[in-house]
Amino acid sequence: MAGARDEQRQHLPGGPQSQGEDCPEGGGENGSASSGRRTGSDLGFYTISLATAACKQMIELRMQSDHQNSGGQLKVATKDAAQASDMGDWETGGATYQAGALEPTKGSLKGRGQEEVLVSGCLRLAGHHLLNTVPLPQVVDGIEVYGTKVHCKVTSRFAHNVVTTRAVNHADTAKEVSFNVELPKTAFITNFTLTIDGVTYPGNVKEKEVAKKQYEKAVSQGKTAGLVKASGRKLEKFTVSVNVAAGSKVTFELTYEELLKRHKGKYEMYLKVQPKQLVKHFEITADIFEPQGISTLDAEASFITNDLLSSALTKSFSGKKGHVSFKPSLDQQRSCPTCTDSLLKGDFIITYDVNRESPANVQIVNGYFVHFFAPQGLPVVPKNVVFVIDVSGSMHGRKMEQTKDALLKILEDVKEDDYLNFILFSGGVTTWKDTLVQATPENIQEARKFVMNIRDQGMTNINDALLKGISMLNKAREEYRVLERSTSIVIMLTDGDANVGESRPEKIQENVRNAIGGKFPLYNLGFGNNLNYNFLERMALENHGLARRIYEDSDANVQLQGFYEEVANPLLTDVEVEYPENAILDLTQNSYQHFYDGSEIVVAGRLADEDMNSFKADVKGHGAINDLTFTEELDMKEVEKALKERDYIFGNYIERLWAYLTIEQLLEKRKNAHGEEKENLTAQTLDLSLKYHFVTPLTSMVVTKPEDNENKTAIADKPGEGPVDAEVIPSMAYLTNSQPPQTPYYVDGDPHFIIQVPEKDDAICFNIDEEPGTVLRLIQDPVTGLTVNGQIIGEKRSSLDSQTRKTYFGKLGIANAQMDFQIEVTPERITLWHGAAQSTFSWLDTVTVTQDGLSVTIDRKNMVVSFGDGVTFVVVLHQVWKKQPIHHDFLGFYVVDSHRMSAQTHGLLGQFFHPFDFKVSDVHPGSDPTKPDATMVVKNHRLTVTRGSQKDYRKDVSAGTKVACWFVHNNGQGLIDGVHSDYIVPSLF
Repeated sequence: MAGARDEQRQHLPGGPQSQGEDCPEGGGENGSASSGRRTGSDLGFYTISLATAACKQMIELRMQSDHQNSGGQLKVATKDAAQASDMGDWETGGATYQAGALEPTKGSLKGRGQEEVLVSGCLRLAGHHLLNTVPLPQVVDGIEVYGTKVHCKVTSRFAHNVVTTRAVNHADTAKEVSFNVELPKTAFITNFTLTIDGVTYPGNVKEKEVAKKQYEKAVSQGKTAGLVKASGRKLEKFTVSVNVAAGSKVTFELTYEELLKRHKGKYEMYLKVQPKQLVKHFEITADIFEPQGISTLDAEASFITNDLLSSALTKSFSGKKGHVSFKPSLDQQRSCPTCTDSLLKGDFIITYDVNRESPANVQIVNGYFVHFFAPQGLPVVPKNVVFVIDVSGSMHGRKMEQTKDALLKILEDVKEDDYLNFILFSGGVTTWKDTLVQATPENIQEARKFVMNIRDQGMTNINDALLKGISMLNKAREEYRVLERSTSIVIMLTDGDANVGESRPEKIQENVRNAIGGKFPLYNLGFGNNLNYNFLERMALENHGLARRIYEDSDANVQLQGFYEEVANPLLTDVEVEYPENAILDLTQNSYQHFYDGSEIVVAGRLADEDMNSFKADVKGHGAINDLTFTEELDMKEVEKALKERDYIFGNYIERLWAYLTIEQLLEKRKNAHGEEKENLTAQTLDLSLKYHFVTPLTSMVVTKPEDNENKTAIADKPGEGPVDAEVIPSMAYLTNSQPPQTPYYVDGDPHFIIQVPEKDDAICFNIDEEPGTVLRLIQDPVTGLTVNGQIIGEKRSSLDSQTRKTYFGKLGIANAQMDFQIEVTPERITLWHGAAQSTFSWLDTVTVTQDGLSVTIDRKNMVVSFGDGVTFVVVLHQVWKKQPIHHDFLGFYVVDSHRMSAQTHGLLGQFFHPFDFKVSDVHPGSDPTKPDATMVVKNHRLTVTRGSQKDYRKDVSAGTKVACWFVHNNGQGLIDGVHSDYIVPSLF
């Protein structure tokens, strides 16, 4: 704080913020109050400016207010005793304040020509400082964010969230102000406004095709920025920046909505908190209204201790209403008592559940209804589970160990009435047992031994493994080997794409669909990013299951175990929700293969006749012991009475809930639809998205900004987990950076991978040491369909002075599955395939090929490949003298523009297209005096790195340009995700 004394203004504690001419605020001739705080066990020291008698009076009033009953004595010390004696003694309310001289050891105060006084406590008054400072708001680069508020309104699980940030530019020049919000992936943005000096610039939701034209017009003028991209496991990040004139204020307001899903017995509101600076008025509030009554309500924060949280948090619930408020003061936001950085950085999670006196609840508002169903206390239906586990080579290492750990934990939770088996697949398929076996203690012990001995090996045969598991379940049912009132489940875990046996996704999907025949669900777990998640999701959805991504992290085993817990306790099977014939229109999904304990079935629709007198709903399902029917009846007059109190939040919430649920389910159906059916689903989804102002995969929000902004038009899209369909404009068109990166990511030489980090003005490099013939995955983007693989070649023979044989890239394969293009690059030739059509070129050719969005330019030792605007690669040819005894010709590969590639891009190079941070410290001499070592912290790993340099050959293929970098040893271990062998693939395409 003391170091910022000359830069920040402070109002006197407890006093008015402006005293007019008698007690001026701010700098200039009259001075300002500035904080020069020192901490000690007994004394607090505070610097105060006295400009006039009015200021003196204000201090007296404050002292009187704080300490009138303390009996304490204060010394008011000035720069010299003469000034002190002029001031005399102050007497206020039982406390005496005497003038005295400044002690020599405290004489380092810096004045501005005004009278400065140091008020120091002479007595310890129960540990209380005699004068409390008002903590200063933080100004960063001239910008003060003085207000951030997150207001959540929840009615019947439907959440309406408004995030508002207010900032002011204190600088004397225009400054760029950024607004960042991380929102749940399950939410739809519904509105955004930008207000500068009272002028509001709204966001408008438009059909993606229309937005694309507006966007491309802006792109052609170099004036655009994308707004939304995936962020971590649960979130998407909305970012917008705007230029704000000197002295001006700006207000950002983002609104998003979502239906809170019941998960393990609770509803969860997940908020990411990261203001990045101290905020004078920071507040999170949630108002919850649940007609069933609230049974539990809690809030927790990952960034603060429970003691600190409780001092800033209030939460209460009674009957149908609940309230949560988190309002930390400036001091409570500090990471330490004298720090100027904020500790508000992490997750703020609100959880609650409702009373369940009856298993169902129906609510009707303005002709729309919602039906919640979650029975309690039913016996668990026994289950027959086949675990289909990928044990191919790419699962080697931590992934395999985490999978085994999760399976061992799952075996502890399997119930004795359950039946199970394990199927392992790599190039072939192996099973633990020939048939399903009951989960007796003896069999569980044997299963544990089997799991502990699982080893990774070979390729990935998804098709045969799934068909084996499905056949085993079908056979067990046909031969009455399992309980009659049991249910079957297939759970598959894989970290890659099928590459042996039947490897066509469409054919595998068809085979699995025909084998299951709608009898039981398939759950697909995709481990990591190097897989076709879209394929896994489509296959699961059309077999009444779901797909879940398991993130490669230290808690992957917990993620796997957590998923199993969700499906471990089925309470009902073949659930049907029925309503009177012809009474309901536009019904959402009303049949479910399973109802699991801790979850909830939600059905919504529209009443055909709003004047009906009563409403009846039946839920039918098969339980563990018998078939069950749950009936809910409503008197419409009673419903009308209840309506009045429901306006507590927002009146049309059920209609918006219905629209949200309908859009969500239409989008899922659309993933497996074709032809006319797909066109109809697209039209319905688009119509609802536009009508209710939702940003979905078919719509975009166009955000306009003031004329003086370089990026005047920006687009907010909905990122997905997998690729978007070709006929819909891909989200990648607007997702990430507004400008191409200034420096490339590249691999050249032995093979040296160089990752330049513009934010750090630095670079990281690493080598991959593998045998000649090995193919490595450099880039894979499941959204755009782009992949780049490289095959390693070795030297003709090892050089005499080298301990190891050097390797290089001798062949590159660049493919775009969506555009049906493949390019094979070798030192001898370049071959292009578009479908079955093939073209071959020599490096001696000077040629440009342009076709369907692809551009390839060859110009002697240099080839540029572009896929539209936003994806550009450069391949450099390194040629050696033909009679050179050791070296071969080889290739270098450079990524000079990746800003249109999705947030799901991965690979040895692709994983670094997303922002990441690293810190280097403890630089010290290494084994080579010219190359110091240091400690690098990156991706939660602490590594020893060495300073070195590599070459960038794009502009000068002979000499290159030197690039300084920190070298990460051991094949990039700790820097790259997983281990380098995870990136080995079987072939170039």
